[in-house]
Amino acid sequence: MIAPLAAREAFLEWLAQERRASPETVEAYGRDVAELLGFLANHQGEEPDLAALRLADLRAFLAHRAAQGIGASSRARQLSAIKTFLRFLVRRHGLAPLPLGGLTGPRRKPPVPRALTESQARTATTDSAEDSPAMAARNQALFTLLYGCGLRISEALSLDMRDAPRAGVGLRVMGKGRKERVVPVLPAVEQAMAEWLRHRGPATPDAPLFTGAKGGRLNPGVAQRALRDLRRATGLPEHTTPHALRHSFATHLLGGGADLRAIQELLGHASLSTTQRYTGVDQAGLLDTWRRAHPRAD
Repeated sequence: MIAPLAAREAFLEWLAQERRASPETVEAYGRDVAELLGFLANHQGEEPDLAALRLADLRAFLAHRAAQGIGASSRARQLSAIKTFLRFLVRRHGLAPLPLGGLTGPRRKPPVPRALTESQARTATTDSAEDSPAMAARNQALFTLLYGCGLRISEALSLDMRDAPRAGVGLRVMGKGRKERVVPVLPAVEQAMAEWLRHRGPATPDAPLFTGAKGGRLNPGVAQRALRDLRRATGLPEHTTPHALRHSFATHLLGGGADLRAIQELLGHASLSTTQRYTGVDQAGLLDTWRRAHPRAD
């Protein structure tokens, strides 16, 4: 018989020493396993025998947690911790493997995207925390593109000079799954891009549109750090990230009365259900065209 408490301690030591898990993770996993062991002790009326553990016992535990009002996200995380614990026991203590693949956790509801306000989005696309005028222009062009066209950061940074956005000309974007879409370009995007290109100077059509300090294609981490610095310098909220600008694009269009199916096409979502997450975000105003809906269309 595997001693439950000793097994738990050995598991936590393994997490900390070999897996190099953070103290917060070790604490959370320890709590999750302790709750399972406590449930099994009450469920079986004695010290639980882990060697006799069945999938039915685990399902009963998850049902018990749901009845206690524990949210789906917490239960899913707890199941992940328990699966890790049981696999550890199989490897280190000879526990007979359980068919854990047949044990599915609760579905996590995708979080409602956190958008910026229109004022915050304007700050993110017009202010700068850079000392270099060239880098300031580059960042403003990039962030204006993310917000003005709803691009993913990877899509924006994969653009070449030949793709430089121009108002009135659709921008071709290669999205996930090599799926191409065409998005309209606002005058504000073209203006910000023109300022960056003035600093960037001439280049061949296949050269990267956005470059780093050494001239190579801009790294996503550098762009994320630039927005983080801007966030700290201007007091923007913590959720101000490149992807939040894309969220804000969709949210502000939806709030302005744009059609959900049109937003799906602009974002490059394969499924409308993905786009429908934005209906949970604040909506205000009623405008019936894309250009009039977008706050930066002036």
